[in-house]
Amino acid sequence: MTDVVERTETLLPGPAEALGTLLGVPVPDLARGEGLPLLWHWVYLLDRPAQADLGPDGHPVRGAVPAPPGPGKRRMWAGGRVRTSGVLRCGEEATRRTRVLSVEHKNGRSGPLTFLVVGHQIRQRGEVVVDEEQSLVYRDAGSAAPVPTVDGPETPAGEGEWAIETSPTLLFRFSALTYNGHRIHYDRDYARDVEGYPGLLTHGPLQALAMAEAARAQGRGGDFEYRLVSPLFDFQGMVVNAVPDGSATATTVRDLSGRQTATGTLTAQGSSP
Repeated sequence: MTDVVERTETLLPGPAEALGTLLGVPVPDLARGEGLPLLWHWVYLLDRPAQADLGPDGHPVRGAVPAPPGPGKRRMWAGGRVRTSGVLRCGEEATRRTRVLSVEHKNGRSGPLTFLVVGHQIRQRGEVVVDEEQSLVYRDAGSAAPVPTVDGPETPAGEGEWAIETSPTLLFRFSALTYNGHRIHYDRDYARDVEGYPGLLTHGPLQALAMAEAARAQGRGGDFEYRLVSPLFDFQGMVVNAVPDGSATATTVRDLSGRQTATGTLTAQGSSP
């Protein structure tokens, strides 16, 4: 757990503009020094591994942090937290420092599981602006994929909710924008025949971004903690909600049948959830 990877680049407006048009949300006035919204750092400072270093699932198997804890392991994004102490600005250099914070092995209902917590710190102007932890889970290749079994009557987005069409095109473009080669998000045959899913999996980071954006639309921000609680597939739709509660904001993602797939809480800096 001592390996550390650093990446430095000048933040250009192009990725932020692409994310804004992908989700149909406002892009800050980056040319006048407005900062990137919460979680938009995910389209910057990206790892770009060599094609030869990718495994059959599209993830790096060597030369990356984190690397799979063993050959053939299947990766799932479980959640994370992001604390901010300032804003990231385009037109300036930033450095991301990444390391594995913890590794834990457990036995689950589907077999052995490995839980990794990966830490990222992003510095700009000599200060830590973003302090992030990402929780990942790895399972054995032969173990059963976690697939929800219920699909109730369709419940379209209601007042205050935001419906996002999780089309294969949207998922592919988000994968491209975040340089995510994981085939479960764009290769339907692989997702079904190899990993046992009924459709393309909607990215955990996409759900987290949508929750943060639903809060931003209400003028809410702060530190963010989120969990992915159930898989969400492309044919199930995505409905996002954000509900202010004092200094905090509760966020959720559900599918069109009402099944919850992600939760999150934004807390104003200096407050407790």
